[in-house]
Order: sequence, then C-alpha cells, then structure tokens
Amino acid sequence: MSDQSGSAPPQRRTFLMALPLIAFLGLALLFWFRLGSGDPSRIPSALIGRPAPQTPLPPLEGLQGNGTQVPGLDPAAFKGKVSLVTVWASWCVPCHDEAPLLTELAKDKRFQLVGINYKDAADNARRFLGRYGNPFSRVGVDANGRASIEWGVYGVPETFVVGREGTIVYKLVGPITPDNLRTVLMPQMEKALKAGS
Repeated sequence: MSDQSGSAPPQRRTFLMALPLIAFLGLALLFWFRLGSGDPSRIPSALIGRPAPQTPLPPLEGLQGNGTQVPGLDPAAFKGKVSLVTVWASWCVPCHDEAPLLTELAKDKRFQLVGINYKDAADNARRFLGRYGNPFSRVGVDANGRASIEWGVYGVPETFVVGREGTIVYKLVGPITPDNLRTVLMPQMEKALKAGS
C-alpha cells in the first residue's frame, strides 16, 4: 500500500511539469496548420469599410511625369475616384515581379494608381520606376513606415482598392499576379467602379 501511494505524487508531478510543454506543442501545431493551409492573401483587414488613412505623404523627390514633379499622397485625392493603392519598395523582390502588371493596369483610365514607397532610398526608388516605367499618378514616400502601419500593412507588396468615397473596399496581401489580377483584383475594381457610378 505504501509503495503505491508513494509513486503517485512523482507521476503527478511529472505530468504537471509536462503540461506547459504539451500545451505549447498543441498551440504550435495549430498555428502551423492555420498558416500552412491558408492563402496569405486572404488575411482579413480591420480597415475594410473604413476611410483610407488621412496621412499625407511627401512626393518622391526628382520623380518626373510629363515634365513636372509627380505629386505625393494627398488623402483628398481619393474622393470621387476609384483608386488602386500599392505599397512597394525597390528592395522588394515580388515588387519587381508585379511591376509589369501595374504598368498594364495604368492604361485603364477608369481608376488611378497610387504608390506608397515603403522604407526605400529615393535613388533606388527612382531607378526602379525608371526600369519598369512609372504606373502611378501619385507616389508618396513612407520613409519611416508609420503611414504603412496606419494602412494595416503586414509587408510589401500590398494593394488596396479605395472606393470613390475614400473608403477601403479590398486589400490584397502579397504581389499582384496574372491569376489574382483576373480572379480577384479586377472583379473588386469593377465592383468599386459600379458602386460609385
């Protein structure tokens, strides 16, 4: 009898000591399955349906368009126009991949393309746009990343559809690809264009 009662407390103690490890492993597996099985572009945004951040951003110095300085980001520019806002940087590898698609999108004059240049050197940003062409009617510089935090950016590139009322109606996390442009982004743009007409 004394042997059985003497062995129970050490087993219970071992179980109690292992409990945090078991809980941690369970949570780690849950996160791994949730992140590994999901589409990262479907991360929800708390800003959908809310006004676009009212943070003005300075222009990318020296970026010329039609012989004049391309303006920075003025939140008032969203009113009355459907906008596609892309957060990008020259050091971002997927940004290079999506640049030709943005150039194609810029040909559609039903909406405006706005760029937010994220934590980039001005020379590198200008060189990037010189290489691919500048699809943006406005380029705001977010040198310290604060404005991108207000936009709810997880990382570059990210793209937002802003309706005519200045409200964010859609967010795409990750690069624009031919597939998500056709199946997701353009339908969202068409929806925003119809909503305001």
